[in-house]
Amino acid sequence: MKKQNTKSGIFQGLLNWTERAGNALPHPATLFALFALGALIFSAIGTAIGWQVVHPGTKEIVNPVNLLSHDGIHRIILEMVDNFTGFAPLGIVLVAMLGIGIAEQSGLIGAIIRLLVLNSHKGILTFIIVFTGILSNLASDVGYVLLIPLAGVIFMAVNRHPIAGMAAAFAGVSGGFSANLVLGTVDPLLAGLSEEAAQIIDQSYQVNPTANYYFMVASTFVIAITGTFITEKLVEPRLGTYTKSEEDLQTTFDKLSPLEIKGLINASIVLLFIVIITLVGIIPQNGFFRGADGGFLSSPLIKGVVAMLLLTAGAMGLAYGFTTKVFKNDADVMNGMAKSMKTLASYLVLVFFAAQFVAYFKWSNLGIILAVKGANLLMSADIGLIPLMILFILLSAAINMLMGSASAKWAILAPIFIPMFMIMGYSPELSQVVYRIGDSVTNVISPMMSFYALIIAFVQKYDSKAGIGTIIATMLPYTISFLAAWILLLIVWLLFGIPLGPGAEIFYSM
Repeated sequence: MKKQNTKSGIFQGLLNWTERAGNALPHPATLFALFALGALIFSAIGTAIGWQVVHPGTKEIVNPVNLLSHDGIHRIILEMVDNFTGFAPLGIVLVAMLGIGIAEQSGLIGAIIRLLVLNSHKGILTFIIVFTGILSNLASDVGYVLLIPLAGVIFMAVNRHPIAGMAAAFAGVSGGFSANLVLGTVDPLLAGLSEEAAQIIDQSYQVNPTANYYFMVASTFVIAITGTFITEKLVEPRLGTYTKSEEDLQTTFDKLSPLEIKGLINASIVLLFIVIITLVGIIPQNGFFRGADGGFLSSPLIKGVVAMLLLTAGAMGLAYGFTTKVFKNDADVMNGMAKSMKTLASYLVLVFFAAQFVAYFKWSNLGIILAVKGANLLMSADIGLIPLMILFILLSAAINMLMGSASAKWAILAPIFIPMFMIMGYSPELSQVVYRIGDSVTNVISPMMSFYALIIAFVQKYDSKAGIGTIIATMLPYTISFLAAWILLLIVWLLFGIPLGPGAEIFYSM
C-alpha cells in the first residue's frame, strides 16, 4: 500500500507524529503484555504507598490489591486460561464469524456488495456508512464484526481507500455509541443505575429508559454529518492513494449473472421467512420471543443478537451457495466456516494478552481508584452549569481510556455525580446524557475498548505495518470533532431548555 500526504499543517503534522510514535511501539500483542506487567507493578506500588478511596456506592474503603503477592501470583496462574476464554468479545467474534464465514464463502456478501456498489449514489456513500454504524448499536456488537470490514471492501470497490471506509464505520459504531434513533440495550441498563443513584436523594425518583431519547435522536444526525465531513475532508486525503494487492485486484464488480440473481432471491426468501417468524414471536404480548418480563429489550432477539446473526447469515449463505453451486455438499460449507476462522489467527494472539491486562486492571482495583480520584477533582470545581458539564464530559472521556465498560463506569460515577448535581438543581437525566457523551467520543482511540484488537487486525489486512499508532492517528480527528459537535449540541440544548427525553427535564427541584 502506498500513502501520500496531500495536506500539510500543524494538525496533519501532529497526526503523522502520533502514527509514527504509536507504530514505533512494540507489536500490539507485546504492548498489551507490557500493559499487563505494568498493572502488576502498579498494584504492588499502590499497595505499598497506601492508595485508597471510598467507594461511592457501598461507602467501603477500596484499596489496591497487590497482584505480586502470594495470593495474587496464584490467581494469575490459575485464572490465565479463564481470562482468555472468558474475554467478552472473543465468543461474540468467533460465533459471528461462523455465520459470516458461510455467507462470505458462498459469495453472498460479495454479491450484496456488488449490488450496493453498482446501484448506490457515490456522493452519500460515506454518510450511509457512518449512519448505519450508529444504528448498528441496536444490534449490540454486530457493527464491529460485520459493518467495519464490509465498509473497507465497499470503499475499495469504488476506488477509495479501504481504511477510510473502515474508519468511517468505526467512527459511527464506536464513536457514535450513545446516539441512535431507537432504544438499545444500554438505555435501560444506564437508566437503572441512574435511578438507584437518584434515590439516594429522592427515594421516589424514577429514570426511564427513554430519559435521553430526544437528545440521542438529534445526536444521530449531528454525529453522522460530522463523521462524513471528517472522513472526506481530513482522514481520506491523509491516507492518500491505495494500491490494490493481487488479491484485491481479483475482486470484480461486474453485473450479477442470472444464477447470482436467483441466489439473491432465494436468500431474500430465507430472510423474509426469518423476519416473519421473528414478528410472530415478538408482536403478541405472549410471543415466544418476548423476554421473561414480557418486554422486547429483554428478549433473546436483543440479548442473543449474535446467535441470531449466525443463524440468519448462515441460512442465507446456504440458500445462496447451493443455488449458485458454490456449495455442493456439507464439506464445502464446513470448509467455508473453517476458512473464516483462519483470518482470526492474529486476533486470537492479541486477545490473549489483552484479556490478561483487562483482568489484572480489574483485580487490582486501579480502575476504580483512578475513576474516583478524578471525580473528586471535578467535584471540587465551583463553576457554572455549562463549564461544569463540559468538565464532566472531559472526565468521562478520560476515564473511558482506562475502563471499557459503559455500565461499569457509570456504576461508579452515578452515585457520586447524580446526587451532587441534584443538590445543585440538575436532573439525573442530564447527568446521564453528559456522561454518555464523554463515554462515546474516546472509544475509537482507547486500547481498553474491547474490540480494539479486532480493529487492528482488520486494518492490517490493507496495511501490514499498521499498529496502534495507525489506528489512533486515523481516529483522533473523529474524537476531537465528535467532542466539539456534541458539546455544541449540548450547549444549544441547555440554553433553550429542551427536554432530554419524554418527561426528562434539564433541571431538578428538591
